Amino acid sequence: MSVLHPIVAVTGSSGAGTSTARVAFEHIFHRQRIRAAFIDGDAYHAYSRREMADAVRRATIRGENFSHFGPAANRLDRLEALFADYGETGGGQTRRYLHDEIEAAEFGREPGTFTDWAPIEAHTDVLLYEGLHGGAVTDQIDLARHVDLMVGVVPTINLEWIQKIRRDIDVRGYAPEDVAKVILRRMPDYVRYITPQFSRTDVNFQRVPLVDTSNPFVARDVPNADESMVVIRFRDPERWQVDFPYLLTMIHGAFMSRPNTLVVPGTKMRMAIEIIVGPLVQRLVDRRRDMIGGRS
Repeated sequence: MSVLHPIVAVTGSSGAGTSTARVAFEHIFHRQRIRAAFIDGDAYHAYSRREMADAVRRATIRGENFSHFGPAANRLDRLEALFADYGETGGGQTRRYLHDEIEAAEFGREPGTFTDWAPIEAHTDVLLYEGLHGGAVTDQIDLARHVDLMVGVVPTINLEWIQKIRRDIDVRGYAPEDVAKVILRRMPDYVRYITPQFSRTDVNFQRVPLVDTSNPFVARDVPNADESMVVIRFRDPERWQVDFPYLLTMIHGAFMSRPNTLVVPGTKMRMAIEIIVGPLVQRLVDRRRDMIGGRS
């Protein structure tokens, strides 16, 4: 952790709501005039899209579980090096994963590949990581120890499965049985490396559907925000001086389910992130600016 160069990590799987969180953070940074270095977790995959498909096939033949959730498919060593470098100097290296043809054309490369490693933007107030492994801990890597504020964004497991099933079938043309195999292949890594992060988050936003999702493999659509609630859990409210009465007043329809847990309508998720996380980020940046001012 670093007072001078704070790191904020938003951790959650694809479709969990991390895109909503990204927009909320952009609004927070704009309002508070904070310069941020944005880091995409996909940039730390170990393989290109084609290489990953080959690696999965080889692992399947060997009877091994292999997925983007696990450390073997990622450069978590490079990510931890970035966190350490940024915390110490405000610098470090990253790259971009080129998701589609539009992104790839900008660099003259194939979709599903990477740009070269390059220095991150200089003279920033904070680093924002968004991806799968912001708080991951393995036998060799401890990313959580570098993070000053960790935010989890995660749906209930059946909702996460529905989102993946519908995307893979409707958009990518997969057969339902093939999607089920992918989910089962990923599950050991999900349980071992992804789930534990949400016990380390300072604040966790979990989207919970209000419709029947008991069999995600037959669900025809993804429950929308109107059909969801968001459960917001604070690991240590006293540390962050969370003002629950204020939040209950500001977020219409909010209520407390436990002393450290706030529940809000699904349509209020982005608003809740901005109202809750904004002051926490401001506190980190104010400490940084106070230290810089004290050194001058």
